[in-house]
Amino acid sequence: MTATLIYCYDPMCSWCWGFRPTWTKLQKALQHLIDANQLTIQPMLGGLAIDSDVAMPEEMKAKLEGTWKHIQSTLGTEFNFDFWKTAAPRRSTYPACRACYVARDIGLEEEMYHAIQEAYYLNAKNPSDLDTLIACAEQIGMNADGFQKTMQHVKNERLLEEEIEQARHLGLNSFPSLALLIGDKLTPIPLDYKDHLSMLTAIKKALS
Repeated sequence: MTATLIYCYDPMCSWCWGFRPTWTKLQKALQHLIDANQLTIQPMLGGLAIDSDVAMPEEMKAKLEGTWKHIQSTLGTEFNFDFWKTAAPRRSTYPACRACYVARDIGLEEEMYHAIQEAYYLNAKNPSDLDTLIACAEQIGMNADGFQKTMQHVKNERLLEEEIEQARHLGLNSFPSLALLIGDKLTPIPLDYKDHLSMLTAIKKALS
């Protein structure tokens, strides 16, 4: 039976950005299991914040900027703090999640995820804005018009919300989260933001 490693994330989750180098190492370390058809990796969108056109309150801006600084000091993650001076932040991550959902259909979810993260954390662009997401889509080779139409379809049909409900049902309520699904048994994998080896050990133990 092939096991499934679920990676629950939000493209605008700053801890997911901090986790990215270690997650990349873990995926590479698991590649032999994937090649042997013993394991598949399934991304799942968590959905931090619903659609909103309301400007982010100053208190929340200060709190999130503080989180960035904490991640930077703890993990050495690079952030462009100009975002808090030049952008107009909104507490709204569903559009960015939908962009990853749309890209998944053509096998470009990871590329979209990374493009959004880099636009946000390195280039001080706002992924709550559709124009930022369109630019990310074009950057990874997607058609802008087709992307916008599919984004609207995903929103109209509440496809993202269905996936978020599935994540909650599995108990994946924080981002990033890892869990190994074998049959109907779900085993949470404790995260280590600095070293992939403890997670690799936990996964191999659960598979044995």
